[in-house]
Amino acid sequence: MLDASALILYFPGPKTVTGEDVLELHVHGGPAIVKAVLSAIPKCSSQNTSLGAIRYAEPGEFTRRAFINDRLDLTQVEALGDTLAATTEQQRRLSVRGTTSGLAKRYESWRHQLLYARGELEALIDFSEDQHFDESPSELCSSVSKQVESLIGLLKVHSQNAVRGELLRNGIGIALLGAPNAGKSSLLNQIVGREAAIVSQEAGTTRDVVEVGLDLGGYFCRLGDTAGLRKAKQEALATEDPAAIIGEIEKEGMRRAKLRAAESDAVVVVLSFEPTSQGDVKLHLDEEVISTAAELVRESNNVVVAINKSDMVTGETLEDSINQVLAALPGLDKKKIHTISCRLAEITATEKQTHDASTGNIQSFLQGLIQHFSELTAAIAPDSESAGTVDPSIWQDSLGATERHRLLLENAIKYLEAFIDEVDIPASMQEEREADIVVAAEHLRGAADCLAKITGRGEGGDVEEVLGVVFEKFCVGK
Repeated sequence: MLDASALILYFPGPKTVTGEDVLELHVHGGPAIVKAVLSAIPKCSSQNTSLGAIRYAEPGEFTRRAFINDRLDLTQVEALGDTLAATTEQQRRLSVRGTTSGLAKRYESWRHQLLYARGELEALIDFSEDQHFDESPSELCSSVSKQVESLIGLLKVHSQNAVRGELLRNGIGIALLGAPNAGKSSLLNQIVGREAAIVSQEAGTTRDVVEVGLDLGGYFCRLGDTAGLRKAKQEALATEDPAAIIGEIEKEGMRRAKLRAAESDAVVVVLSFEPTSQGDVKLHLDEEVISTAAELVRESNNVVVAINKSDMVTGETLEDSINQVLAALPGLDKKKIHTISCRLAEITATEKQTHDASTGNIQSFLQGLIQHFSELTAAIAPDSESAGTVDPSIWQDSLGATERHRLLLENAIKYLEAFIDEVDIPASMQEEREADIVVAAEHLRGAADCLAKITGRGEGGDVEEVLGVVFEKFCVGK
């Protein structure tokens, strides 16, 4: 007797999670009981040879068997891996999108569409001399070409959504960019809720990228504090002021800061109000910071601006400063400019005040940042003409497509574009050459094979290598 009140459940296949017979042992979780049961199970096979050898399952083996027995397709298997790895709410939602069969059904529908078109072309090749067709070869190619062009548009949107889904899966990279002592490290500490970066009145305390991972509004983020950017002032250099000289280490830090900003999915440009030699306070717009930020706005428009030390000025001055930023960064949306005060947030943190104005508007800034994340990761939908009768929910589901799916979709698009190049011959060249139907059909076959490899089904579904990569990430026996 190992456990007096254990429960044994037998589930006959094929209507089980793996498609095979399943025996579940429900025992109490005490270490001694579990150890005794695990020790006793192998003895069953030695006493009854008809059972065969009993062994521990390999990593992902139950899921592999479910795939082999058609209980899961490959997209669902990968989504299960995402479910196990999810640490934030948005990652959980993303994994749930992939666990349904919607993605696989759509891929299979597109594959069958290509196979049907290929079949028509090959029938033209094999039987054109013996049979009468309702359409001429040129008419048939034109008809198939229109279908392929429509499919290319759908695949491109699907691929773009896969990129957005990867942001949710792997994390949104954020860079804090600004001049020395603007408050980047203070803002980082306020966001993560702890002292992750050194804060000092001495400018330039951050030389390399300080990266912190965190859950922000359900989004996994990789937040990087970077070295301050500044442009050496000629008048200061003339006085040989050591603080005005930019050394080699600082130059390298600035280079890494710009590189990190260029590679990031979102950039928070931290500006600040600073006292002047005349005794007043004005917004400091360093040339190096503004030129870098302006280039980022032009190229990707992924910039959010935080104007720090807002407690030093009045409301009218704040509004003027926002207009200054808009003039300095053409193309920036006014909604992406926030005024904050890390100093107020630090002072009131110990007093546990919840009113946003008393906490330096940090919460308003974070809500704006989360809204920016939502826009970055929202599903793209094609225009109604391209989408046709496709269920709109498929574009939300397409966020669950993985990088592997995206690469195969890109390959399928290349095959389809090659098909278009082969059959769509300009009128001026039609006398010189004809479309090679054999080559065109091969392009359709290549595209169909790419779609088959996504789900692991069909004539192009050789996925043993892919399965090995997927299952090695699973826990033992999952």
